[in-house]
Amino acid sequence: MIINLKKFGTTLVSRPSGKEAWLAFQPTLNDVQENEEVIVDFSDIAVLTPSWADEFLTPLHSRFPEKVRLINTDNASVKATFATLAKQ
Repeated sequence: MIINLKKFGTTLVSRPSGKEAWLAFQPTLNDVQENEEVIVDFSDIAVLTPSWADEFLTPLHSRFPEKVRLINTDNASVKATFATLAKQ
């Protein structure tokens, strides 16, 4: 399964927005097969804040700890967010 984050917008900010995206995406995650990888695509994301990422990516990784792979993470905002989350 590929999760194109741009479907939630190109500016992903605020904890409430991240939580809303996570909750809205739950029915789709029920279709993930046992041996299927969950790929998160950051293409076209202009801004990603740690609060949004914490509400969406942290529970995603908790639900699928061995399956999540992140792609197109070259954006400076995305890199900075990952660095912040890694410190927590």
